[in-house]
Amino acid sequence: MSGAYALAAGSAACLFSVTAAVPLKRLALRWGFTDRPGGHKRHLRPTPYLGGIAITMATVLPAMAALGFADQRITAILLAASAVALLGLIDDIASLPALTRLTVETVSAVGVVLAGVEITVTGAWPDGVITVIWIVVLTNSFNLLDNMDGSLGVVAAVSAAFLAGAAVLFDQPALALLLIVLAGAALGFLPHNWSPARMFMGDAGSLFIGFVLTCSAVALSTGQSPGTAVAGLLLATFVATVDTGVVFLSRLRAGRSPLTGGTDHVSHRLRRLGFDARSVALLLALAAAFAGALLTAMVLGWVPPLSAAIVAAGTEIGLIFLLLSVNADVPHRPVENPPRIRERRR
Repeated sequence: MSGAYALAAGSAACLFSVTAAVPLKRLALRWGFTDRPGGHKRHLRPTPYLGGIAITMATVLPAMAALGFADQRITAILLAASAVALLGLIDDIASLPALTRLTVETVSAVGVVLAGVEITVTGAWPDGVITVIWIVVLTNSFNLLDNMDGSLGVVAAVSAAFLAGAAVLFDQPALALLLIVLAGAALGFLPHNWSPARMFMGDAGSLFIGFVLTCSAVALSTGQSPGTAVAGLLLATFVATVDTGVVFLSRLRAGRSPLTGGTDHVSHRLRRLGFDARSVALLLALAAAFAGALLTAMVLGWVPPLSAAIVAAGTEIGLIFLLLSVNADVPHRPVENPPRIRERRR
């Protein structure tokens, strides 16, 4: 795969995403597929969903056009991710039971594992079980990260770009192209989703992004040493892992179920420190870039896998407890145009 070919595919995905979102936005408004204001939601007007469909199509179509069905693992990831995106779309329109969501996500993850995408830690059958659990948990972690304008989009673009670089270094050109296309699709949607957002990606987009990124990270770790695999998985999902850790511990400490919604995510805590929505998105992007840079250094052999794993785990734990010290219940400082800044309860 030449650099020019990959750049062309990523550019096509970006253009497709930014263009396809326009008619999908009109369609969502016509059919009433909108996130309506009220309660904890701070946007003033009904904001259309279906942005996730633009991201999904902008990823799947260019990737399949460039790669076809030659790579079994990439085909399985795209088909399973499309099923998860459809699940998210249905959930956006009519809320689904948690069991239904988990069942579809689990079946999709099993399909990817059967295609050869598997964490190789024990070298035995538990690897398959660990992989399925990891994919399902982290897919939903990325889904929960979509709680403020532009946040998941920039994290997805940065993470996918660094993972693509790692895939090139690991001599996995097909996986690299898929990730470049995903980065392009996420970037293409950002003009519609940047604060103040005019369109949301919804669960269709966040679940699709989470599934593809998580499966790609697993695919990169397949066949690697346990240290390399653990470090790669932690670094590829750095922001989502920190956010999930903060939310999980915060809700347990408050005596609430971790499965309930709330405005206690990393992004909400950063807002309470005085950052506006755009600054929060950029801070999350910087965190993803830090993790991506460390991943690249490990793949190049500049940092030993064990050291990378220790730094990744230590930084994640440190950030989790640091952010837990920020009181999530204290109202944040007023910012410019606050009624239009979207904060969702996840």
